[in-house]
Amino acid sequence: MFETFLEQFLIDFERFVEFLPTLIFALVILLIFYLAGKFAGKFIQRAVEKSAHKDSSFLYFSKLITGIIVFIGFIFFLNILGYQTFAATLLAGGGLTAVILGFAFKDIGENFLAGFLLAFSRPFNKGDLIETGGIMGRVQLIELRHTHVRTGDGCDVFIPSAQLFTKPLHNYTIDGLRRGSFTVGIDYGDDPNHATEVLLKTVKSVKKVLKKPAPSVVIKGFDPDFVELQVSFWINVRDQESGLPAIRTNVMNKCRQALIEHEFTFSADVSTAVELAPVRVNVENEVDSKKSG
Repeated sequence: MFETFLEQFLIDFERFVEFLPTLIFALVILLIFYLAGKFAGKFIQRAVEKSAHKDSSFLYFSKLITGIIVFIGFIFFLNILGYQTFAATLLAGGGLTAVILGFAFKDIGENFLAGFLLAFSRPFNKGDLIETGGIMGRVQLIELRHTHVRTGDGCDVFIPSAQLFTKPLHNYTIDGLRRGSFTVGIDYGDDPNHATEVLLKTVKSVKKVLKKPAPSVVIKGFDPDFVELQVSFWINVRDQESGLPAIRTNVMNKCRQALIEHEFTFSADVSTAVELAPVRVNVENEVDSKKSG
């Protein structure tokens, strides 16, 4: 029995020795593909970091490229070893698995695909102020599946990439400008031209309000009770110290004080109409009154 085992061992050893060059060659090919994948991944990472998409998910590009190249090298490795059928089955099974997983995790796959497409033409970067689906916040982190934004009240929201890709996206930071506006009503008895001059001068004097584009004050409409004026101004949205709400509050307060100093009557309840209620007056003849007395 020992002789039979030894003979079988020698036969298998001879086959292994004959197969060893093929195995070494296959391993070398796999190593080459692995190194090529790592090199390509680092190259892509450096290229993306130096490009305009420096805040994009460049790590995902690096891992994706490396994984694809290594997978291709593994297929070559199997073919060299003579496992062509297994390699073909692996490719077919991988495709089938991708389809099954695609249906099972449709939303997840949709977000990953949307994130991948956004990485090439991303309409925002880290630190930008964006709004989508009623959510406004500053971008904190960009991932392939979602984007982390922080709202003005300190709430951290993770917006799915599919939403950013399919729904309208407002970016308030691309040109660095953002407009603020509010309306104020003055009495019909007041001079709107004078009120416009007062408001415009006041807005221009407020700190953080940009000179260009210049602020404006226009008559927005005629309410039954007052003349409605609209005040508009621009700020630098990249100014992290003062946001639009704070600057807008300051502008409104300055305008209120200026209108008071110039003796304007302004309120949403202002009305110049005078309503006279009917008054019944009984007039008695003085002579008749004395006679009756």
